[in-house]
Amino acid sequence: MRNGWICLVLMCLSGGEFLCGGERRPNVLFVISDDLNNLQGCYGDSRARTPHLDALAARGVRFDRAYCAFPLCGPSRNSLMTGLYPNSTGIFQNAQIFRQTIPKHHSLPQAFRLAGYHATRIGKLYHYGVPRSIGTNGHDDPGSWEIEINPPGVDRTEELKVAKTLSPGEFGGTPSWYASPKEDRYHTDALQATEAEWMLERYAKNPDQPFFLSVGFFRPHTPYIAPKSYFEQFPLSDMTLIGGIAEDQSDIPAAGLGSYRIDPNKFTEELQKEALQAYYASISFMDAQVGRVVAALDRLGLAENTIIVFTSDHGYHTGEHGLWQKMSLFEESSRVPLLIVAPGTTKGTVVATPVSHVDLYPTLTDLCGVTGPGNLQGESLAAQLKDPQAPGRGWALTQVTRRRRGDEAAADSGKRKEYFGYSLRTPRYRYTEWDGGAEGRELYDHESDPKELTNLAEKPEQAMLAADLSRQLRGAVKGTLPANGEPPALQPGLWMPNLTDP
Repeated sequence: MRNGWICLVLMCLSGGEFLCGGERRPNVLFVISDDLNNLQGCYGDSRARTPHLDALAARGVRFDRAYCAFPLCGPSRNSLMTGLYPNSTGIFQNAQIFRQTIPKHHSLPQAFRLAGYHATRIGKLYHYGVPRSIGTNGHDDPGSWEIEINPPGVDRTEELKVAKTLSPGEFGGTPSWYASPKEDRYHTDALQATEAEWMLERYAKNPDQPFFLSVGFFRPHTPYIAPKSYFEQFPLSDMTLIGGIAEDQSDIPAAGLGSYRIDPNKFTEELQKEALQAYYASISFMDAQVGRVVAALDRLGLAENTIIVFTSDHGYHTGEHGLWQKMSLFEESSRVPLLIVAPGTTKGTVVATPVSHVDLYPTLTDLCGVTGPGNLQGESLAAQLKDPQAPGRGWALTQVTRRRRGDEAAADSGKRKEYFGYSLRTPRYRYTEWDGGAEGRELYDHESDPKELTNLAEKPEQAMLAADLSRQLRGAVKGTLPANGEPPALQPGLWMPNLTDP
């Protein structure tokens, strides 16, 4: 039955060739991982086992300094999929969709659909409540796709009850893990790779129909569940933890550490090593599924005319600065992997200039001859794909929210209960202001301090540099706002998805 209706859709949409400058438009394979930082071999991590991502980097362009707009799943994905910063989407939390704030805006895949592409989503592209929403549409946008596929694996249907977690009954918002005795093929990401292979086979039978295939893998998002064979690649004895935390934290403003939500008495060093092992295992498992999808693209003769994008929604802490998970403005939380393979690009090149998730929308529409909305806030990376030395914008901006401390919020009712932190990443520096500097500032020199251990913001000898970066940051923030200067309001009467568990 599924074969019949999907083939019918494809046949109906393949009535003629779609040409761009006399040539068939390139297809797009858009792959996104969940909660993945830069712990891959191609990004220099010696412990990682990521042969398929490393091979993808070798056949295309690796962006060395790519950053999300907001280090939380929902705001980040809405930003990426609209080409707008969170200040223009109005999405600052999970469980929201841009149709509630800017309902007439065309999403990235929607722009491709309007240009004649066939768009399919497999897994998580917008926000899902992981793991409970696996197998559902999550907080999805139906206007973005012709086909939505949501297979749940044993990691969702069977193994939560035996997973180890720091908080009983909680798996998605706290480190939790399990070395599964089940083979790859029973797990959600592997089932998604199978569905992607199947869709590529259908697309290969309709070569005149350009496609936008999006595959959203759930790993390594917690619960870090993967087949046991992947855990065995990372012995616990090799898991080293980060030291010197107290000294490191001594010059960080309280807001800079405000993302920490784990009871240190529960998260012992032994458990941290187990969690780190499981995180690496989950990355390797996800990497294997990426390899399957790319191999299918090659096997079916589609690779030559397909742009491949691989990224993550945001980064992830594994103990740096004493932090785990996301929602900080440090490098580990804000930085994402970004690999792009496009026809005509030089293989194995590296782009060093800072770029942003908001740049992906204009890049793909530029490369494919698709017309996008006129209000996109990113810049096309086509120039960097041709010449890795092309300067581009030269900076990336990431923002996050913080809640005011209870006594302070109560005593000052004139202030919002939440405030923003903004962080500007230039080729050399990271400069951060919390609540415009009222809640602290941070300045790190990546040339001498790539781990961001020494905050230079209040050093007298760096006052001029900090002032220059502050002006640059504030100018960048202005560019994230819509024309009226205010983020759009959430409109409660609009459509929201059903998140019933499968």
